[in-house]
Amino acid sequence: MIVANFVAAGAAVDLLELTRALVDVESVSYAEGGLADRIEADLRALPHLSVTRVGDNVVARTVGDRSTRLILAGHTDTVPVNRNFPATLDGDVVHGVGTADMKGGLAVMLASAVSHSLAPIELTYVFYAREEVRAADSGLGELFEARPELLRGDLAILGEPTAAQIEAGCQGTLRLEIVLRGARAHSARPWTGRNAIHRSAAVIEAIALAGERRPVLDGCEFRESTQVVGIDGGVAPNVVPDEVTVVVGHRFAPDRDATEAERWLRSLVEPHLEDGDDLAVVDVAPAAQPAVRHPLVRRLIEHHGLRVSSKLGWTDVARFSAAGVPAINLGPGDPLLAHTRDEHVTRAQLDATWSAIDDLIRSAATSPRPDGSAH
Repeated sequence: MIVANFVAAGAAVDLLELTRALVDVESVSYAEGGLADRIEADLRALPHLSVTRVGDNVVARTVGDRSTRLILAGHTDTVPVNRNFPATLDGDVVHGVGTADMKGGLAVMLASAVSHSLAPIELTYVFYAREEVRAADSGLGELFEARPELLRGDLAILGEPTAAQIEAGCQGTLRLEIVLRGARAHSARPWTGRNAIHRSAAVIEAIALAGERRPVLDGCEFRESTQVVGIDGGVAPNVVPDEVTVVVGHRFAPDRDATEAERWLRSLVEPHLEDGDDLAVVDVAPAAQPAVRHPLVRRLIEHHGLRVSSKLGWTDVARFSAAGVPAINLGPGDPLLAHTRDEHVTRAQLDATWSAIDDLIRSAATSPRPDGSAH
């Protein structure tokens, strides 16, 4: 158990200390079970919550009959340690792997679970594994497949690092793997073969010259990108290579779905393919529309003066959005520090995130519905 010490002492949860405690339970992707055990134990000790565990994912829900349900969600895994474990404290800053992405966000979620036993709205807390890996292995995807009824709600807030501001929507991601073929030959007599790596130049140039779209949706400017992110080929220094693999990554704005994005990307690449070449989609995740018009999001913006920007990367707001639950990113930590050796989070950002979410929960029952009525 992690939070239990704070509860037993009857003290307000110190978010900085709680973040440090969470960081000190190592939870690199695919090894989140130990942290899930401790979170589950803490949540089961709270009588106002009904707790369900699916694999290494833990969901805790209030079970009243109030008309509004807010979901707070966050992933428990981190990228591999980079000489930044265990956590260290430096005044009002905690350093360590996952502090920003996103154990600071998990600390806010756990503090909310402890503090809001009599909230005027229903609350769901989703702690899920395997976000920092390929989309097909996602713990949240596992939950949506196995127990989708646990994830229904009016709005989801993901505690991804946003510097305690709102990042709305997210861009989708699509990755192509292209295999171009040639013919082997001795490098002293290249005219007797065909260099597959040389063939890749046309594909690379097409991607480099593709340009970018910058659509504006609900006041949020998105910025698409298309990049060659990997290339693998070559046999030996004295051999003309007969095969090369080119990996292309594409981030697409939420005014396109994955099918449209794939069609556009194929239009760039396919003119340079020949019989015997291969093209495959190896990873895809949908984009999400910004939810800035939702009344609960408007309340956050208006009451706390939060800045709103588009999310250019991908987060699990897309999974909630695809399931019909509007979602935003709001959490402590600088997103530019995520996955770096110097990853850290400040007390000020933890407290600012807590203040915004605590106020939203306590006042959400009086927020207007989209039709103008009160909750």
